[in-house]
Order: sequence, then structure tokens, then C-alpha cells
Amino acid sequence: MPYLGSEDTVRELRRALSNPNVQSDQLRYRNTILKVIRAMSQGVNVSGLFSEMVKACATVDIVQKKLVYVFLCSYATLNPELSLLVINTLRKDCKDPNPMVRSLALRNMTNLRLPSLVEYVVQPLTAGLRDRAACVRRVAVLGWAKLHKLQPNSEIDAAVVNELYSLLRDPDPVVIVNCLRALEEILKEEGGVAINKPITHHLLNRLKDCDVWGQCEILKILQRYRPLSEDELFDILSLLDASLVSPHPPVMAATLSLFFSLCSSLPAVSLAALERVRGPLLAACGSVSREMRFTALCHIQLLLRSVPGLMGEHYKRFFCGYAEPAYIKQRKMQVLVELVNDENVVMLLDELKGYCTDVNTDTSQAAISAIGRIGRSYSDRCLEILTGLLGLKQEHITSAVVQTMRDLVWVCPQCSDTVCLALEGCEETLQDSQGRQALLWLLGVYGERVSSAPYTLELFIDGVRSEASLGVKMELLTATMRLFLCRPAETQDMLGRLLHYCIEEETDMCVRDQAILYYRLLHCGIEETQKVVQGRKSDPSLGVLIGRPAESISHWAHTFNTLEPLRQGAVETESSSKESPEHVTFDPQPYADLSYTLNCSDAEKVQSAFPSVPSFLLAFPSCSCLSPPLPVSSPGARSASRRTDSSADVPASSVSLSLSPALSPEEFERLWMQRQALHAEQGAETMKEEDYACVEESVQCSAVPHCSPQSLQAAMQLVNIQTMAFTPPHTLPWRVYLYTHTHFACSDDSTLILGELLYTGDEGKLGEGMEDEQVKEEASERPIGTETARKEEEEGIKVTLKQQPRDDKALKGFLSILTTVLHTLSA
Repeated sequence: MPYLGSEDTVRELRRALSNPNVQSDQLRYRNTILKVIRAMSQGVNVSGLFSEMVKACATVDIVQKKLVYVFLCSYATLNPELSLLVINTLRKDCKDPNPMVRSLALRNMTNLRLPSLVEYVVQPLTAGLRDRAACVRRVAVLGWAKLHKLQPNSEIDAAVVNELYSLLRDPDPVVIVNCLRALEEILKEEGGVAINKPITHHLLNRLKDCDVWGQCEILKILQRYRPLSEDELFDILSLLDASLVSPHPPVMAATLSLFFSLCSSLPAVSLAALERVRGPLLAACGSVSREMRFTALCHIQLLLRSVPGLMGEHYKRFFCGYAEPAYIKQRKMQVLVELVNDENVVMLLDELKGYCTDVNTDTSQAAISAIGRIGRSYSDRCLEILTGLLGLKQEHITSAVVQTMRDLVWVCPQCSDTVCLALEGCEETLQDSQGRQALLWLLGVYGERVSSAPYTLELFIDGVRSEASLGVKMELLTATMRLFLCRPAETQDMLGRLLHYCIEEETDMCVRDQAILYYRLLHCGIEETQKVVQGRKSDPSLGVLIGRPAESISHWAHTFNTLEPLRQGAVETESSSKESPEHVTFDPQPYADLSYTLNCSDAEKVQSAFPSVPSFLLAFPSCSCLSPPLPVSSPGARSASRRTDSSADVPASSVSLSLSPALSPEEFERLWMQRQALHAEQGAETMKEEDYACVEESVQCSAVPHCSPQSLQAAMQLVNIQTMAFTPPHTLPWRVYLYTHTHFACSDDSTLILGELLYTGDEGKLGEGMEDEQVKEEASERPIGTETARKEEEEGIKVTLKQQPRDDKALKGFLSILTTVLHTLSA
């Protein structure tokens, strides 16, 4: 913004620039020009001095030339006609004996950015490519890129492109890098610079001569090249070996990214490269630059997804320093959670416990959340720490602890007794809405175990008129309804008062609609209300399948050395979920194919599967208050409508699967062994007459064992089939244990189905590098009489189902749904 008196300033500067006495004194003339540049930087409009500044560029003083060129490049677009006056001077300077003057003139000639001057710039740029001075060639190469940017629709002479390609072998490394950048810009529509074997090996041999950013540029462009043979590949990797352990983190990251690109079909080589970069990554975590430390931590988290034990021995390097900013502390705590094991869990928990009382509330809450994540594997130690933190009576600590306990009991229901004992008196300290929602959820789900639950809810109900949080009101409605179903005598009066207020006095339509829904449900009877309100109290699958299995490097290699790891980290820094666990939105994007395959768009099918749900509720599937609570891994009650695999014998729309009541791992094992022993004693023929069924089928989908555990678990839960446990992928024999409850829309009877998926194929089938053609070749090499080998190849996955009480129709419907899921995953 120009300051007052700018016109007087410009008038005074023009008088000084036109004064012959000032022009004759070189020092005074330079100082006057410096005043013009200073005024320009302060916001004064000095464009009226353009003609005087054009005259000032005709000098032998390099400092004065630089000052004048800064002015001319800034105001050339405002004075295109007067800019023609400076072209002669610039072209004359391009032939100056001093290479610094030549490069300066060439750079500013392209920086004028006027289309009308292009014809005057082409000849100096062409001559600059052949200049004997490296600094002039550097400027000329980039000048062609600026020229193409100025006129993108014009065609660049092929001779110029060939000249730029020839300069890739220039003795100056900066010229080489500038040529790559210029060719990338000029040939953008053609896919960028063409990389072949001679260029690749030349660039790799010259890599050590370039600076840090030049090396990164070369390594990034080399990712397009694909070696013609395995010998050439390992020759390239040998040339990159020194850069892989470079002391400069950008070079190391770019080299590792190139390793991933070249070795996409050689996972063992990629894993060896990860081992090599362990030292440079740890050094980057101790960098003086905070930004470098944060970026290194984000990329370490990415690497730990494939090699969980990569930094296991160096976990102390991720302890937080007192003076470190909060965002680095929180990221280090996330890494520590990934590195926890039986040997260091005590030390890590003690360290995290110290962070819980940090003066920064975000850091404190992140530490508590980290302890809760560790509690999924080491619940006793973590619950002891969390319970002790409640005794501090600090508002933000209590809120974070209650939210963490809520999330912990969702995945580890065995912790519920300890959590219920610790909830006494927490409501006095909680002030924020997230903490109160967590407490209300716990009181609603486990209210029968908390003696003071009705009195605590009554305090919330008495103050509902002054409650400002919409989430607290909705959670209070749900918690009171749930507590009423298990302790009606103590809750009936307060529930009536709450419903009356929400229906008659509440102004928010979401709260009012939820209250009306509960009121109408109560008129339908307690059984119908329980079906909607009382959902599962936990997700036992997450309690069994603790830890994240190792991912393939190819899943995230394309995001390495980009901003994606930083963006993912920003999402993960939330200390806890903002809503109740069963209301967290499920994102089915990674399994979009499965959800579309199993999707049932017909509202009639949904209605037939859930006759007790009013039809108008189907129009609002995303509203949490209108659906029975389901876990994070399930998309909600509406997911039952996706159990729509078509079957000739049993319409899938008539079969409904349910996960309630949930089975613990111990109960599943006991029931499975009982049925197995019963089947062995009585035999298959006798079992057909009993109230029990055991079916063995073979499903031709041998690609399913290749699926990741997350994909398999999410696919099964999408249709309400619970996976209890399974062996890691690429392990033989490969097994999966699962269960579900089935019932029909026309009947209230339900039956429990236990299942086992077994794959005993030969190891070659599960090898990552084995192709289908190789499998066929191996099969053709077998003797003709080996019927057993051929049978094993054709049998696919063996499905064993055990059902009690027996219902052949439900069993066929479930088998149809399960087959569809397996075929979808295999595809």
C-alpha cells in the first residue's frame, strides 16, 4: 500500500535522475537509483520513472545494471512500448566480453516476459547455448523454458531441442540439471524428457558432481526408466548405492524412491534398501531443522507399515525432548506406539506417562491416546496408568482419559469392569463436550455395572436446558434409553422428563427427531426398542486381531518422498474419535468393488430383511440415531441390506445375518471343538437327523489367500460375518475362522453358524512372483496318473460350516453370501 507523499517522492526522484550533475557522478547516480528501488519495495508506484531508468541501464557499472534490471523487469508489462528501448542495450550486453554481464543481460531479457519481444530474444538465446562460459549456458537453457512458458502454443524448433539434449553431456553439472528442467517444461505434452539407456548411465555417473537439489531432480526423472535386463538393473543399483546412504536426507529419500520404482518386482531388494537407510533416517530425526525432523518421522511411520521392526532397537531415539514443538512430540508418540513390544513396553509406558502431564494440552491428550492404543495389547498396565491419571482431577486429562477408555472397551471388552469402577465421580471434572459424550456412552452401554449411573444421568438431564452441545444432547437421549432397558425402575421418570423436554421444548430438529423416534419405539414395545437401541457393546474382532500386519511396499511406494505422508499424519494426530465408536463413519473406499458388488439398491429388499424398521427410516441411512449401533468396521444397520447375493435356492434378500449376540474367542473355540467331537463320534449320516448340521464345500477362488487381513475382515463385516482369527497371508495351510447368526424375515428364529476356510495349496501358488502360466506349466509336467496332485490344484478353498440349531435353508443362504464375498475378493 503506497504511503502518503508518494507523488512528491516520485517527482523528487525524477528530478535527481535527470540532473546532469548526478549523472556525471557515478556514485551519486547509483545511490539515486538505489532510492528508486527502495521506494518501489515500500509500495510507491514509481512506474513513471521508466524512461529515466531505461537511460540508466547504459552503463559499465554492473551493480547499477542489476538495480536497473530489477526495476525494468517489475514494470515492463505496464510499459510494453517503452520496453523496446532497452532491447538494444540488452542485446549489446549479450556480446560483452565479461561473462557475468552476458548472463545478466540474457536472464533479464527473458524476464521481461513480453510476447512482442520474443523475436529479439531468440537469437541471443541460441548463441547463449554455445557460449564458452558455463554461467551463460545455464541462463540460456532456462531462458528457452521461459520462452516456451510465455508462448505455450508456439512450436519450439527441433534444432533447439536437439541442442538441449546434447547439453545433457555438458561438463558443468548445473547446465545438465537445467537442461532436464527445460526439456521437462518444453516437452510436457509429450511426456517430458525421453530417458534411454545411454542418458541414464551418463546421468548416474555424473550424479556425484551435482548439488543436493540437482541430484534430487535427476533421481526423480530417472524413475521413468525401466532397465532392459536384470544385469542392467543391478548395475544401476550399484551406482545408486552411495546415494542411498547420503548424509543429505533429500538425496537419500529420492534414491530410496528410485529403488522402489526399479525394484517393484523384487521385494527382497526393497527390504534390503530399507535396512540401509535406517541410519540416515535416524540422523534426519535428530536434525537441527524442525521441518526436517517432522518429515523424517512421517516417512518412518510409512516404512514401519511394511517393516514393523525396522526401528525396534532404536526406540529411545523417538523419546520427546522438552523443547520440541508439539507437532513433533505427537508424531514421535505415534512412532513409539508402532515400536512397542514385550521387551520395551514398561519403559515406553513410563515415558508416555510423563508426557500426560505436559503443559501443552494437545501433547497431553495425544500421550493419553497413545497409551490407549498400546492398551489394546497390554490392557492391564495401561488401565493402571489411565486410572491413576483420573486422580489428578485435571479437566483436559480427565476428558482424554474417558475418551480413551471408551475407545479401549470397544476393542477390548475384558477391560469393561476396570473402566466401570474408574468412572465414579468423573462427571464432576468433565467440562468439554467430547469428554461428556464419552462418559454418557459408557454409562449407557455399561450402566448396569455402574451403581451411580442413574444419578449421573439425572444430573445431565436436570441441566439439559443449559446444554449447548448438540452431540451431548443426542448422546444423553441414547444413554438414557439404554439405561432404561436394563434399569427401568430407576430411569423411567427421568426418561419421561427428557423425552418431554426434547419433543416439546427443544429447538434443534435433530434432537427433537431422535426423541420422537425413541418415543414411537417405546410404543412398539420393549423388544422392538431393544433391537434398535441396544447394539453391540464392543467389537471383539479388533480385540483378537491386535496389531497391523505388514503391508507390501508397493501399496505406499508411490507416496514416498511426497507430501502424502505428511497429510496422512495430519489426519492421524486426532487424539480420539469425535463420536461414539459405533457412530464413527465407515469409509468403504478401499473396498469399493466389494460394496458395489454386494449392494442392494431396492428398498423392498431392505424392508423385507428388516420388517420391524419403518419404511420412512430407510430414507435416512446416514443418521446415527436411526440405526442400531454397530462397530467402526461395519457401515451401520443399513449394511445388512447389502447381503444380497442372488441364489437359485434361497433368495439372499430373505436371509438376514447378524453379529449379535457376539462370541468371544474362548466361546468360539469351545463351540467349535464340541461340534467337531460330536461330528467325529456320531458320523455324518447320523448327524443329518440331529438338530445340527455340518457342511463341507469347495469354492474355486484360490486368490483369496493373497488378500490382506484388513481387506478380508472388512469384506466379511460388510455383510455381518465376523472373522475371529486367521493365519497371515502367504502362509500354508491358510485358515480363517468366522461366525454369524442367520434368520429369515418371516421368522424370529435364529441359528448360529461357525465356519472355517482352509486352503492347502502348494507353496508355489502363494509365492508373490508366481504367475498363472507358471502354475499351468508345473501342472503339465506332472505325471498323468497323479490324480491326487490334480485334485489338490482344482479344489480351491475348503469351506466347513457347522450350524446349530439346524436350518438347511439358512445354511444355503449363508453359503451363497459367503461364496459371493470370496469370489469378489478373488476378482
